[in-house]
Amino acid sequence: MARSSKNQLVVPESRWALEQIKFEIAQEFGIQLPADGYYGHLSTRDMGTIGGNITRRLIRIAEEQLGGSRL
Repeated sequence: MARSSKNQLVVPESRWALEQIKFEIAQEFGIQLPADGYYGHLSTRDMGTIGGNITRRLIRIAEEQLGGSRL
């Protein structure tokens, strides 16, 4: 049974940017993402690494835009 995501982007136009970040991070960690978009064969650890780093990068971008600095 296919599982559909219930997550909706607040800004739908941001999907392309999020995909770019995902592929950049995967490349940095040497994780090969499939061209067909099926991630079922990737380990949970690899996907967690990508997801965690996406979050870190988005927080860093937001802090930079808001002029904040990390302690």
